[in-house]
Amino acid sequence: MSDVGGPDPFKSGLFSSWVKRFYAVAHGYFVEAKWCHEGRIPTYEEYKANGVYTSAYPTLLAVFISLVEEFATKAMLDWISKIPAILEATCIIGRILNDMASHKFEQERKHVASAVECCMKQYGFSQEEAYEFINKDINHYWKNLNAEYLKLIKDIPEPVIDFIVNLARASEFMYANFEDKYTNCELLNDYIVALFLDPIDM
Repeated sequence: MSDVGGPDPFKSGLFSSWVKRFYAVAHGYFVEAKWCHEGRIPTYEEYKANGVYTSAYPTLLAVFISLVEEFATKAMLDWISKIPAILEATCIIGRILNDMASHKFEQERKHVASAVECCMKQYGFSQEEAYEFINKDINHYWKNLNAEYLKLIKDIPEPVIDFIVNLARASEFMYANFEDKYTNCELLNDYIVALFLDPIDM
């Protein structure tokens, strides 16, 4: 696969890259488990920094790139490992949208604080004020994402940066209206029917 090595991921740089990305996700979850066990609510910024990895989006991107031969280069995998600004923005958008949709259910049991609880504790916000604050933050990250897209389009293959942007778009859809369509997949029924069984004629 390009300059990473042959098609065998065990003999190329691909497998080690996957391991690093999955390790980063596992470490992010370990940090959350530690916070939960200690009863600690981190600052909002601490939570977002760790949320880049618990979003699992860098791992998804690494796997996507590894499966497309023309993109599976050491330079591209190294670029991902540095978490460029466009990827960071997508990760945080996904992480905190997920939190707003799922935190009430999660907090019914012993669970790490979400972005919502972090905001409420750090800034003394009500839940509604935390939602408003987080939505403004999401808009800020979308601006960053769009600006980075325009800067990177000359140097990074368009399918790669489109994949990153589409992760953010998918997050907006999956967690719209405070609904967690990922966990409660029955909420997707009407969309699946519209897409596959009753498509719009072109």
